Amino acid sequence: MTKADVVIVGGGAVGSSAAYFLAAESGFGGSVVVVERDQTYARASTPLSVGGIRQQFSIRENVEIGLFARDFIGRIGNLLAVDDEAPDVGFVEGGYLFLASEEGRAILAENHAVQTQAGAAIAWLEPDALAQRFPWMNVEGLAAGTLGERGEGWIDPNTLLQALKRKARSLGAEYRTDEVVGIERGVTGVEAVRLASGDRIECGTVLIAAGAGSGAVAGMAGVDLPVGPRIRTVYQIACRETLAPRLPLTIDASGVYVRPEGVGYLCGVSPPEDQDPETWEIEVDWRWFEETVWPSLAHRIPAFEAIKLTGAWAGPYDYNALDQNAVIGRHPTIGNLLFATGFSGHGLQQSPAAGRAIMELITHNGFRSIDLTRFGIERILEGRPLKERNVV
Repeated sequence: MTKADVVIVGGGAVGSSAAYFLAAESGFGGSVVVVERDQTYARASTPLSVGGIRQQFSIRENVEIGLFARDFIGRIGNLLAVDDEAPDVGFVEGGYLFLASEEGRAILAENHAVQTQAGAAIAWLEPDALAQRFPWMNVEGLAAGTLGERGEGWIDPNTLLQALKRKARSLGAEYRTDEVVGIERGVTGVEAVRLASGDRIECGTVLIAAGAGSGAVAGMAGVDLPVGPRIRTVYQIACRETLAPRLPLTIDASGVYVRPEGVGYLCGVSPPEDQDPETWEIEVDWRWFEETVWPSLAHRIPAFEAIKLTGAWAGPYDYNALDQNAVIGRHPTIGNLLFATGFSGHGLQQSPAAGRAIMELITHNGFRSIDLTRFGIERILEGRPLKERNVV
């Protein structure tokens, strides 16, 4: 195809969600081409994530995005079925448990108010309640916790990606295995994209949803977008002792997280900014396990003093260096250039709402479901951070 109404750069969960929502929208009726350089997704963020679904954020829009993800996952068998084959993303409704020290208690309370006002089912737990509900936990140094009682947990990320992609293709979206190497602009905006194969696609709209590569793609259009790759390592551990009741996805006050996976656990931590360089060298960083993750887990959950490290993998975040929040919307002066990127580790769970939002912008020229105006690129261009406090 040498022409398309919409070209989507990036076929991960966000790009495929946008393709699905556009193709499924009766009011759209145009052609969609998704350009993905690696259909194996070997270095993509989506399949290398831990698959979390949550509503515990500090910004109301993020809470509402999480509520939609919960609803979407609950209906996914009907929404993304193809030829009577309904996908099962294996949603484990295990909940998220955020823990706070005395220093972080006030922020946790503010976040909890935002979440409950938006309609999320989040319980507030004092230390005594934490100790009673989770007897395997050492509550020393804790001032409070918040627990998602409904609609939070984790899914199989690759199953969601493939289900979105398969449904989008069944509805007419075309996937091209190629790489965008140039974006041509004219007086009225973007006119075409050039591909590594030598092909050129004239387009009415371009959506940059290229994950950690989005900053480089935006640069092809002359746009400075501070989104690039930051590498995160996920560690796999085993523990001889069974924790009862089952461990939620727990985020310690130290920032270390852990959740069940089969008979074992997954865990990790985001390194401090000054030790978190932008890079495409996707390698497991073992030092964080020894220096930060294991000590924190052993302190908070004494049974984890005797864990066994069984494996690890690493993957890229599409890290928004300004404020670690998504960039969703149109460019203010290049009207047919849109963005859905910079999710900073939340792209999988935010992909359903992001895809729907892009469909609404293209089809209806405005947000109709969740007003995501504050997530627009204008704040990036003007240097106005929109800080999300609950980044894991």
